[in-house]
Amino acid sequence: MEKVLTIVGGGLAGSEAAWQAAEAGVQVKLYEMRPGHSTPAHVSGHLAELVCSNSLGSTITTKAPGLLKAELRGLGSLILACAERTAVPAGYSLAVDRESFANAVTEMIENHPSIELIREEVTSIPDVTCIIATGPLTSNSLTESIASLSGREYLYFYDALSPIITYDTINMDFAYRASRHDKGDQEEGDYINCPMNEEVYRAFYKELMSAKQITLRGFEREDASFFEGCLPVEEIARRGFDSLRFGPMRPIGLTDPRTGKRPYAVLQLRQDNLAGTLFNIVGFQTNLKWGEQRRVLRMIPGLEKAEFMRYGMMHRNTYINSPELLQPTMQYRGRADLLFAGQIVGAEGYVGNAATGLVAGINAARILLDDHPVIFPTKTMIGSLCHYVTHADAKSFQPMKPNFGLLPMPEERMPKPDRYRYYRDRSLKQLRRFCRDRRLVYDRDKAEAEL
Repeated sequence: MEKVLTIVGGGLAGSEAAWQAAEAGVQVKLYEMRPGHSTPAHVSGHLAELVCSNSLGSTITTKAPGLLKAELRGLGSLILACAERTAVPAGYSLAVDRESFANAVTEMIENHPSIELIREEVTSIPDVTCIIATGPLTSNSLTESIASLSGREYLYFYDALSPIITYDTINMDFAYRASRHDKGDQEEGDYINCPMNEEVYRAFYKELMSAKQITLRGFEREDASFFEGCLPVEEIARRGFDSLRFGPMRPIGLTDPRTGKRPYAVLQLRQDNLAGTLFNIVGFQTNLKWGEQRRVLRMIPGLEKAEFMRYGMMHRNTYINSPELLQPTMQYRGRADLLFAGQIVGAEGYVGNAATGLVAGINAARILLDDHPVIFPTKTMIGSLCHYVTHADAKSFQPMKPNFGLLPMPEERMPKPDRYRYYRDRSLKQLRRFCRDRRLVYDRDKAEAEL
């Protein structure tokens, strides 16, 4: 009898899960409702479309996102391979041309002999072995089906997107290039910086605080619950005058070459496509009305004539209460052949989403092949992330990005740099042994290539 896995959702997690399961030897039916049924945030029908930032985070292996990348690289991640193939300059971060990246993932999935891509909406949970990886923008009908199955309370957050502007409308007579926080080549850095003195920042802050916002659809303002890792800039600004200067506009390590001094505040832009014609405003998620965005952002020196290819916007994200519903294998507690993956489980960040998809894909395949699903060690980044989303306090559960705070502490006290190297070395050693014992494919050379 043919072993077939159904996956609902063709985002980062669903695409990764499909690839892992197919590589493990099962047939996969991957359902993606776009382009026939789109969402408020997507603009294409490509798989793995990035709707927020184009950055997948740090590549430094002594940082949590970089360590997770090393683990995924060793485990043969499709998402990471496509990201590295379509990378754009971003210092020590992995940023991609979002269109080329989505194209690359789509082509790999479409050309895999064991994957059938089906462009249809799934309105209820299938009664076969399946993975739900529909992300935070799950359709209403499928959300109702999940709620009916679980009978649990769901969590709703508002998420936000940053504006994107054209490079040729940035005033480079004033703005300057420098890699983020004094990393990389300062003369030809990967980020464009718009410096602000105190007077300019005060005027900008005042207008930002009074700018009109878009009414959140379907909910009153006071009902909105924002995810802490993706706050709109206007929400950050409400926390105090200096909150932006210690957040997305922090000037540390970004000396203004015109003055030879550190600016009072800096707005940064990061390349968004391979051609270098589009740049997104780093960390500037917003829910301001579009006319207000244009007016307020053009107050920033260097952006006086900025043309916007995409304005910032907000949309509702849906997450399940994973600590009550899921096992660290990504299996649903009440049904062993049903798995969840991606943002819908509360894994935040592109690479974290892909990681849960990888785990779900591997385990779904093992279930179909009559093998035991695996729980990745909590001393690895991938294992600690899956452990967090399934063991956090259900009452206060919020989405979580990969971070070293999820890992068990060393037995001995040590300086932070030594501790981070310890985490990295311990994690990769644990993962090697784990994959050998569980008969999982692992390429040590690829995992440790960036060390």
